Amino acid sequence: METRILDALSEVPPGQWDALAGSQPFLRHAFLSAMSESGSACPKTGWHPRHLTLWQGDSLVGAMPLYAKDHSYGEFVFDWSWAEAYQRHGLAYYPKLLANVPFTPVPGHRLLARDEADRRLLLQAALAYARDSGMSSLHILFPTPEDALLMREAGMMIRKGVQFHWSNCGFGDFEDYLAALTRDKRKKIRQERRRVALAGVRLRRLTGSEIDDEHWAFFHRCYRLTYEIRGRQPYLKPDFFRRIGKAMPDNILLVIAERQGAPIAAALNLCDGERLYGRYWGSVEEVPCLHFEACYYQAIEFCIERKIAVFEGGAQGEHKMARGLMPVETLSAHWLAHPEFASAVERFLAQEAQGISQYVDELGERNPFKLQPPEQGTGA
Repeated sequence: METRILDALSEVPPGQWDALAGSQPFLRHAFLSAMSESGSACPKTGWHPRHLTLWQGDSLVGAMPLYAKDHSYGEFVFDWSWAEAYQRHGLAYYPKLLANVPFTPVPGHRLLARDEADRRLLLQAALAYARDSGMSSLHILFPTPEDALLMREAGMMIRKGVQFHWSNCGFGDFEDYLAALTRDKRKKIRQERRRVALAGVRLRRLTGSEIDDEHWAFFHRCYRLTYEIRGRQPYLKPDFFRRIGKAMPDNILLVIAERQGAPIAAALNLCDGERLYGRYWGSVEEVPCLHFEACYYQAIEFCIERKIAVFEGGAQGEHKMARGLMPVETLSAHWLAHPEFASAVERFLAQEAQGISQYVDELGERNPFKLQPPEQGTGA
């Protein structure tokens, strides 16, 4: 085995990378390359690619999407307080090492390899690189439970979080799904959808070649406005969306809301054969309940029609439960080089995990379904 740290994915044949990455679109060579080549996740924005790869001759047998980070933006697992504690003690927290898909809180494999033995080798190589390069820490965000178990066994600390996912229990149509909800939740969703329709808004779901450059230009306008309203700069550049639109059109669902023939809002989702992933939304005009319609109800209808098992609604948001998305625990793994800080963080994570478990139990008591909630996925 030979370990190589790569500054660009262009050094890896796309077919070899994708063979290890599996079906999830965010781990595809095209998606990660678009992040860097569009200028969205690159050294200028504080993301320094350090992709970890294992080779047998010319064959790629292991890979990890890895970055040296100058900050903690775009991660969705918050460690700002850890960085502040380092600073108060005159220590440098940045740069740190991060294994994740930039700006994407989607659980999935982070140890891309053909078998468990190679995944273990990959993880040991990542920890050795973190130590030898003098980084303050290594953080692996949103791994699968199977990968997280290997990380725990390797001495990494495990942190829990919560997301909200919708499960398809074989619903025949949207009305069949509504029938599974309690009366008040069913009534509320119908009222919200009716308000959008009475406002004269029409929704279209576009996939593949149906999405053209004009659609992408409008979507990015919506995406940009969402950030600007909050006084922030958007992370992703227009070229990023154009690149994934051309490279992986079959993985994209774009919902366009129109009124009197003109587009007024858009929501972007990515999908594979089993899951739909809600990503970004924005509008140029305020319409009550349009966010719920474009981001949740259209996605759920799409899943029912295509027999997709799970809709992942993204990070945070208890309001998603009223739309039938249920809490699912997510994981992250952390290694800190400084032993005293590592001990302090370990104690903090133990307390936090108890709070997360209690929080999930409390959310479960607000179950929106008439009987038991649909069986949830693991977040993998």
